[in-house]
Amino acid sequence: MSRAPVAPVSYPATGRDRWSTAAAETPARGGTGQLLRYRVAVERDITGLPVAGVAAAITATLNDPRGWTAGGNWRLRRVGPDQSADFTIYLATPGTRDELCQDVPDGYTSCRNGDRVVLNVARWVKGVPGYGAGLSTYRQYMVNHEVGHRLGLGHERCPRRGQPAPVMQQQTLGLHGCTANAWPYRDGQRYSGPIGAYDDELPPREGARRAG
Repeated sequence: MSRAPVAPVSYPATGRDRWSTAAAETPARGGTGQLLRYRVAVERDITGLPVAGVAAAITATLNDPRGWTAGGNWRLRRVGPDQSADFTIYLATPGTRDELCQDVPDGYTSCRNGDRVVLNVARWVKGVPGYGAGLSTYRQYMVNHEVGHRLGLGHERCPRRGQPAPVMQQQTLGLHGCTANAWPYRDGQRYSGPIGAYDDELPPREGARRAG
């Protein structure tokens, strides 16, 4: 039985700030802790990444038992376009990322700006060189890292060479002797490193991704 062909992914350097918003997750999870509701929106200029699939991947990450809800402090629930939300997770083109983040316009990283959690589609599609783990792991990392900022957490550093990188380490820019890690909880315990960030340089700015 042959598989259906996978649609190629393409996106311009800067989209037109128009969005498709995912439906609410069904069923919603229970649990304990403060409830935060989030939406998932994909910029419409991105092709080959349907909003339902992106939302399913994000929600699977946030609902994972190794994720932010493991400590019992938070509950995270995806809501639909017409429901009130505490924050929105955007999958955006690099140029729209710069507009939403309102920080240094690098077109490369992802960010959190207020109630905007902005995932750069270039990283979602390409990952980063030398990460040492597959693209699905990198996507889980970028979701957990930026949502971690929305939960009030700052950057952390590698605790020891050869150890997993804390999820709040800027793994996109370098591992600094640690190994790739997508999860804030390991073996049921919150995993973290020393507070602080590295002075890593950004790579050259990227262009659009064309279909094919």
